Amino acid sequence: MTVVLRFEDGTVVVDGDVQSALSDVPDVEADPRSGVVRAPAGRYRAVRDALADAGVDVDDRVAVADDDRLELTLRYDLRDYQQDALDAWRDAGDRGVVELPTGSGKTVVALAAMAALGVPTLVVVPTVDLLTQWRRELESEFDEPVGQLGGGEQRVEPLTVATYDSAYLRADDVGGDFGLVVFDEVHHLGGEGYRDIARLFAAPARLGLTATFERPDGAHEVVAELVGPVVHRLSADDLAGDHLAEYEVRRVEVDLSPAERDRYEEAQGTFVDYVRDAGITFRSGSDYQELVKRSGNDPRAREALLAKQRAREVMMNADAKVEELARILYRHRDERVIVFTAHTDLVYRLSDRFLLPAITAETGAAERREILDRFRDGEYSRVVAANVLDEGVDVPDASVGVVISGSGSEREFTQRLGRILRPGDDGAKTATLYELVTAETAEERVADRRR
Repeated sequence: MTVVLRFEDGTVVVDGDVQSALSDVPDVEADPRSGVVRAPAGRYRAVRDALADAGVDVDDRVAVADDDRLELTLRYDLRDYQQDALDAWRDAGDRGVVELPTGSGKTVVALAAMAALGVPTLVVVPTVDLLTQWRRELESEFDEPVGQLGGGEQRVEPLTVATYDSAYLRADDVGGDFGLVVFDEVHHLGGEGYRDIARLFAAPARLGLTATFERPDGAHEVVAELVGPVVHRLSADDLAGDHLAEYEVRRVEVDLSPAERDRYEEAQGTFVDYVRDAGITFRSGSDYQELVKRSGNDPRAREALLAKQRAREVMMNADAKVEELARILYRHRDERVIVFTAHTDLVYRLSDRFLLPAITAETGAAERREILDRFRDGEYSRVVAANVLDEGVDVPDASVGVVISGSGSEREFTQRLGRILRPGDDGAKTATLYELVTAETAEERVADRRR
């Protein structure tokens, strides 16, 4: 007997009495209403392989038909580490995550994977900026129409780019249309809602791209189950000098002014006094959540949180950092500089003081593109931004980065470092990342955590 295998509303349906052959495949259930066996579409590959192992004759209507295969020619010459990444992914059965630093050409690895497989492909990205960049890249590289889900368009083609949100919303409809799904910034797939994208798409080939795979909440383990484990990993240090710029990180400590020190100590003291009295040790992330929970009905807990925020703003926006930035900008007056901050107010303060083009979450997409285009063309030699350039934006080459303020996130630090690591035309550029840290404050511990 031949059984039919097909995609239906985010599931893979097996039309035939073969449940015993699928006993080892997770999430397989009998559907008594229709007399078929169902599993989430993401289990398609496991279902297909189990049926093959059991010697079941299958009419596979989920697989890419010969007529739907694509002739994709890659014009890039892969660097050795990019070829190694592609080979490792293929050796792992066309599944897995490639972790390479920002600026090393992860996109090229994905393009090579598409050309190698020649199947309809969906690229899933976290931002509209990346949506535009990927569509432009695909249209430039391959002689195929490129569809788009998100950013005001809903059009599916054999090569399609989608935001995570749009892929989630359209999964039931188009989850059976692709043989390969590329997840850019794949760590986003660990979010609760986004996990269903991988579960509802049947694509047997899956490629994740990221500069920093591990998530603080441990959700990267879920990503590994849905996409595959890390199959190739290189750090910025591995590529520095040969394929990325040599770099150095300079930590510069500055002092609070007497007035700032008084404000900091008063606010920090209020916070420390409360957590000590409450017995909160901050040995785990749940301890901070406990404090947030208490603040809902405990005025002292609420004041402690507000005091912590005031102390943070003082130490991260210290006047001495502004003065140190002035010296750095003068020292590197002939180089391209990106200034990173954690606070929008500081971006505007620095923009006014040094006449720097500013990019924040409030900056419209058209204005942001114009600023970055002028930065790329050399009309602007420096730019200041609040977090929005950390990920998901194609930032032009720069050789100097200045971290005025940030979190303790290793991912954020890696992304910011990556913004200055693309080598110059002569391949001899040395990049410099400055970290401005306020001495004798909690910011010293924050800076240590991200490194």
